[in-house]
Amino acid sequence: MSNSRKFFESLTGAGKSIAVLTSGGDAQGMNAAVRAVVRMGIYVGAKVYFIHEGYQGMVDGGDNIQEANWESVSSMLQVGGTVIGSARCAEFRAREGRLRAACHLVQRGITNLCVIGGDGSLTGANLFREEWSGLLQELVQSGRIDERSAECNSVLHIVGMVGSIDNDFCGTDMTIGTDSALHRIIEVVDAIMTTAQSHQRTFVLEVMGRHCGYLALVSALACGADWVFIPEMPPTDGWEEQMCQKLSENRADKKRLNIIIVAEGAINSSNKPISAGYIKDLVVRCLGLDTRVTILGHVQRGGTPSAFDRILASRMGVEAVLALLEACPGTPACVVSLCGNQAVRLPLMECVQMTQEVQKAMDEKRFDDAVRLRGRSFENNLNTYKLLSHRKADAELPHGPFTVAVLNVGAPAAGMNAAVRSAVRVGITEGHRMMAVHDGFEGFAKGQIKEMGWGDVGGWTGQGGSLLGTKRTLPAKHIDKIAEQMRIHGINALLVIGGFEAFEALLQLVDARWRHRELCVPLCMLPATISNNVPGTDLSIGADTSLNAIVQTCDRIKQSASGTKRRVFIIETMGGYCGYLASVGGLAAGADAAYIYEEPFDIRDLQSNVEHLREKMKTTIQRGLILRNENSSENYTTDFIYQLYSEEGKGVFDCRKNVLGHMQQGGAPSPFDRNFGTKIAAKAVQWLSKRLKDFYREGRVFANTDDSACLLGMRRRALVFQPVTQLKEETDFVHRIPKEQWWLKLRPLMKILAKYKTSYDITDSGQLEHVTRPRARDTEIAITI
Repeated sequence: MSNSRKFFESLTGAGKSIAVLTSGGDAQGMNAAVRAVVRMGIYVGAKVYFIHEGYQGMVDGGDNIQEANWESVSSMLQVGGTVIGSARCAEFRAREGRLRAACHLVQRGITNLCVIGGDGSLTGANLFREEWSGLLQELVQSGRIDERSAECNSVLHIVGMVGSIDNDFCGTDMTIGTDSALHRIIEVVDAIMTTAQSHQRTFVLEVMGRHCGYLALVSALACGADWVFIPEMPPTDGWEEQMCQKLSENRADKKRLNIIIVAEGAINSSNKPISAGYIKDLVVRCLGLDTRVTILGHVQRGGTPSAFDRILASRMGVEAVLALLEACPGTPACVVSLCGNQAVRLPLMECVQMTQEVQKAMDEKRFDDAVRLRGRSFENNLNTYKLLSHRKADAELPHGPFTVAVLNVGAPAAGMNAAVRSAVRVGITEGHRMMAVHDGFEGFAKGQIKEMGWGDVGGWTGQGGSLLGTKRTLPAKHIDKIAEQMRIHGINALLVIGGFEAFEALLQLVDARWRHRELCVPLCMLPATISNNVPGTDLSIGADTSLNAIVQTCDRIKQSASGTKRRVFIIETMGGYCGYLASVGGLAAGADAAYIYEEPFDIRDLQSNVEHLREKMKTTIQRGLILRNENSSENYTTDFIYQLYSEEGKGVFDCRKNVLGHMQQGGAPSPFDRNFGTKIAAKAVQWLSKRLKDFYREGRVFANTDDSACLLGMRRRALVFQPVTQLKEETDFVHRIPKEQWWLKLRPLMKILAKYKTSYDITDSGQLEHVTRPRARDTEIAITI
């Protein structure tokens, strides 16, 4: 791709009409997608229509197809389900139904369709597009439309977004609604664990997923379940005995509860269903344990969308409008989707065919193929679950000569404990002696180091904060004592989990290698900070939990503001000098503005924001939400902005301010943070194992190369190990932030969706990619450019 930047001002929607509909099962986040499509469509000058009740509304026409305006999508962002309704429609499956639908669209000049639904809804849309010219000819012949209307509306463009809690669509890492459904499941599991603990019970939980085990698999990973049943991986023959043996071993280890998670579509190796009731009867019969069944059902579809789903849906909605504006007559129907942290466009039918192939593989009992076809995200989750859940007997474990230490550094971040648990268990499986350091480098210098066994980290995934204790102290001033402790305990590798302090700590350890041979060992760092300000990674453990805390608070504040009318709230977020929480939180909460250090602002910007709010108060949306990062400006403090807004808004609106403070650091980790922490810690320990073997010479480990001290981060589409010395170039050490930050590209989205004129860089958009079939051993990348 050329270096020339491409901006969306060159695209116009003038003279175009876009319709948006939600179809099939509802999913949290659909409303955020509808809102983004409507506002982006209006922003570029197009007419935008709601189609109520899915394809049924298109077939019935009339009031079901209504023009939308800016205000008609206000307050939708935080609402679950779909406000414009969804319905299963038998009539659209028949050609006569599609004929009526085409007639209703042509009457309004709609030739751009944005469909939010599952694979069935998207397949129906593609068929509609393929038949379009034939349908128009038939309508002309029967006199229902004239020749001119047929000519003006001769091509139908379709873009899909996948809204499905099951995450069962190939080609995308996450579908809209999946993360929110995981939130509901984990809330229930966390609640059940306390009652199960009290009575020493076993709980069998049935979660949704008729044909796809994603929800069951990830929730099992996120809560440390004892056993999981999913359709893609039926248990081997004799599983009943193995499961009961594992449950009784756990009880013998003084574990007071067992959790078994079952996908509703779970099957055995003969493709016969395995029900929650059958599992309960088995456990009672074989072990006599007090066992209860909980079927979560439609709870999983309900509730407010998570921060992740709101951001995903908002990004996808804007991308969908761009795809429609750029479409030409030969462009195939596409879906906008997510690969890693990157928005991509993929041909709709390629994705649908691959999704259907998964089911075919399962029907034919080719379960390994089914897992591979599900994509790299699913496969990684499954491999991590297998690594962590099945404890090998001591006799089966390899006993290596290596000792690996784990410690937390910096401020606590939700998900740190999940990462420690994963590291300890994977390390034990790899044959290492695993040590935990308490209270960061301060504790390290004092020798607060103890060996960790498999059972010592049981139940850690769902715990917030840092159970090992964490301090901001850097190693430089204790370096001699730390080297001494490494020698005493024979530590051969170090896994440091933390934020910017952890990054600085690794650099200091590398610098001290020439003085202390004990520090010449493989070093690895996992980014864990709510601020998400570590170089070398797009995301950090803890940031998602913090975003959800911010968004939930903003929702409540907006609700109070809509009750009192004409009120503007100014909210201060954490993050140091990094504006991630304010910006991405602003996008997820529907803020009017977010002030950050990375985008300098002056009194004129503040004045124009006040003007913007004064205009907004004349509409039906009589409330405002402003976010300010704590260090965005030395002089334009939260108090200053509050006083300025109060003075300038006199007679039009009044103001309130709110400093969110440490509530952003607390709470149980979100499913995303539990999963992310678990996966990257497992990958880091496997990397350390390989490095230990590489650097083992004549009975000892000696590592002093740059690539023996790495940070494991997510970069766009992949997890990458990067030498910390190389990342120095990318870092602003004064303000403790990376010099380039990917999320700054999302800021224009927030402004567009809040009705500000802005410039939006779409250089990365617009390339239609292809879904590639994973080869037999291709577990890393399932989607390539």
